[in-house]
Amino acid sequence: MGKKKAALMALSAGSRLVLPVMAATGGSGRSTVADLLAGAMTAAGSGTVVLDTAPRLSSPWPSWTAGQEAGGLAALPPDRPLTRSRVQKAAARRSAGWGTGWQVLTDGRDWHSPPLVLPQDPAAWLQLAAIGGWQTAIADTTHPVAHDIFDARCARRIGQTRAWCELPYAVPVLCAAATASGVQALQQAMRALHADGMPLRRTVAVLVAQTDGRLPPVVRAGATMLTSRTAAVVHLPHDPHIRAHGLRTASRLRSRTQQAARSLAQAVLTAAGATWGMPLPEAPSPAPLAVVSPASR
Repeated sequence: MGKKKAALMALSAGSRLVLPVMAATGGSGRSTVADLLAGAMTAAGSGTVVLDTAPRLSSPWPSWTAGQEAGGLAALPPDRPLTRSRVQKAAARRSAGWGTGWQVLTDGRDWHSPPLVLPQDPAAWLQLAAIGGWQTAIADTTHPVAHDIFDARCARRIGQTRAWCELPYAVPVLCAAATASGVQALQQAMRALHADGMPLRRTVAVLVAQTDGRLPPVVRAGATMLTSRTAAVVHLPHDPHIRAHGLRTASRLRSRTQQAARSLAQAVLTAAGATWGMPLPEAPSPAPLAVVSPASR
């Protein structure tokens, strides 16, 4: 990657990016993409966090961050004021060996702990990231995009997809397996996004390869179609280490996997710059907690 491209990967002080990683179906590599994107985005700002919105027993993040003393989401009660130090202390740490490290807010308790009620409103997750002081907030979402859009339209409510896309300075990242069925699901999701007026021109599509070798013709044709409708299409190559071991020990990733992650981060920043300009405007900040003196209690 040349110096000119690297220069785009610098967020101005006070700015914030929200990157909801979404998919039309399960098995699209969503969590893998969120993790790799987080590693690459560490070069862009003063802090990166992954927001794990999945229930504990259906999420890979607790195992990827196991063995740490972070309090996790359970240490952040929704009915009490939060401070930056408390939110930061609750976040686990991740490092792939090729980035400077980033943090993860997940439910890392034992599997037999009572289920944790997670916020459904994307704005609540954004507020949590803002309190923590992270410049890049990457949300590993769980909802199926096309179904969510259709269901929300029928129920005449705001769905998860729209709520994430309408957050300040949000660049959606849409994942799909680089297979015939994966591309078909992605195309259907794109039609739903277009029909609902979603911001496709600042959406980045990621095609996640399932095997080594040349992509099937139907995948290459689908990528060509997506290029004209989205901000960018990024190909994530197959990495045997991820398939065999997951991302608990991500330091052994192939160099081309790391390069694809950097290309994805570059595409996200380019989409943000094309939408809002560079440097990005300052993002809203949470109001400071009021200091209550003993005499006023």
